[in-house]
Amino acid sequence: MNATPNLSSAQHLKEEISRLKKEKNALIMAHYYQRDEIQEIADFIGDSLALARRAARTDADVIVMCGVNFMGETAKILCPDKVVLIPDTEAGCSLADSCDPVEFENFVKQHPDHTVISYVNTSAAVKALTDIVVTSGNARKIVEQLPQDEKIIFGPDRNLGEYINSVTGRSMLLWNGACHVHDRFSLEKIAEMKKAHPRAKVLVHPECRRPLQLIADKVGSTAALLDFAAVDDAPEYIVVTESGILFEMRKKCPGKVFLPAPADDAECQCNECDFMKLNTLRKVYEALRDGKPEVQVDPAIAAKAIRPIERMLEMSE
Repeated sequence: MNATPNLSSAQHLKEEISRLKKEKNALIMAHYYQRDEIQEIADFIGDSLALARRAARTDADVIVMCGVNFMGETAKILCPDKVVLIPDTEAGCSLADSCDPVEFENFVKQHPDHTVISYVNTSAAVKALTDIVVTSGNARKIVEQLPQDEKIIFGPDRNLGEYINSVTGRSMLLWNGACHVHDRFSLEKIAEMKKAHPRAKVLVHPECRRPLQLIADKVGSTAALLDFAAVDDAPEYIVVTESGILFEMRKKCPGKVFLPAPADDAECQCNECDFMKLNTLRKVYEALRDGKPEVQVDPAIAAKAIRPIERMLEMSE
């Protein structure tokens, strides 16, 4: 009989995760906003677009999605024959929650002549109501492929939608949703940081409010901000997105300083997503050991949701 593994330390957990991963032919995927120790043991780290692309072409039998629920749903929709696990089912998303499927469907029905573009940060049910799914990394490219006079609904992130309108000259109809982390960054506090670090460049995610986008040296997805920092020559950066990205930035750019931007509320760590941080090494281990929690998507919803996701992948090549 096998002895019970000693799981008293992070190193022991990592060893067991590695063993189970090989035993079950599993792929561990992690978003940039995950805890450092999760990113350390992941086979693949990326933003939402990269995670979707990687899931679509994996030959693993099991996918462990270290992110939030909609990411697990997207992986399951793309890989219906695979087991998709998410370490903590409580890992939701405030942005996805801001777009109720019933309310969104009513909104779409009120504008029947509009093409519906939905951000990937949505539930499978919302994706099923959508013509094209986009990420922050490919939204501009995809919108620019549509005729200039095409009427478009963009949901749920109003800040990303406003940014895409500003850079494409469109007038997309925006759903009024937002990410609770990106919507709370403080323009005044970032301006104070800039005074204290005059050589620092400001990197801003487009889920942030428009005034923050306007002071940015670079506006882009997590992957775009990471790529910019890797080739740019500034010694310091003020990073206006979820602070989990700092792990990869510091890893890829060891000679540079990355400063997490402050939020409006000094009483909370509002530059961190509590949902993203719910996943832990122990929960990854338990998910692999037990084969649960397993992500399930209603087949009827999945059949509708796969089309806009595949269209995104085709248009972002």
